[in-house]
Amino acid sequence: MAKHIGIVACSAEGAALCYRTICTEAAQRMGEHSHPEITMHTYPLLEYMIHVRTGDLEGVAQLMLSSEAKVAQAGAQFAICPDNTIHEAFKFVRQKATIPWLHIAEVVAGQAKEEGYQSLAILGTKYLMTGPVYPEILKTADISWEIPEENDRERINDIIFGELVNGIFKEESRLYFNEVMRKLREKGCDAAIMGCTEIPLIVDPSDCPLPTLDSTRLLARAALKRAVHD
Repeated sequence: MAKHIGIVACSAEGAALCYRTICTEAAQRMGEHSHPEITMHTYPLLEYMIHVRTGDLEGVAQLMLSSEAKVAQAGAQFAICPDNTIHEAFKFVRQKATIPWLHIAEVVAGQAKEEGYQSLAILGTKYLMTGPVYPEILKTADISWEIPEENDRERINDIIFGELVNGIFKEESRLYFNEVMRKLREKGCDAAIMGCTEIPLIVDPSDCPLPTLDSTRLLARAALKRAVHD
């Protein structure tokens, strides 16, 4: 019997994509119309952003752990969080977690290693791009990384919070992501991490200057694999 998955959500669009991916791809492993039991809880994004903007990682962790308690009470046997930025608080979550968690950056780095990538472009919120979430994990995997220039980081951050988390997907923004990836390819990157879980909703891998690592779907697939095979 498949394990019960708990989703500790943060922003709606990324969490919804993660949830849909688990449900739709489960049929390949479990049979038609079947998927693991899933419980999801989320606080309003605003509550997270109050702590993110002030660098209060313990405050972020408290929200994540509160959500964890709710999904665990509903029967979840392990948890995932389809949000890259708030994984900066994961060290505090891990100290007090009552059920196992999958770490989104560890999942992405594992896929990058498997595919033989050596230098990754990190795309996401400005907090994620300049923070330690991916560098800490990529360093242990012996993979180098690059981030966009400051003006590009600010524009990407504005697109994420002004458009993507609100379900707004503009063609000009999609092309802007492609232009940033082109610049990072020129710096030696051989793939790009879509390190905001909404970015896969706007970026089209078929016309990107770089191969992409879709953190949202990779996390969903890792959770599905754990639920079915562990």
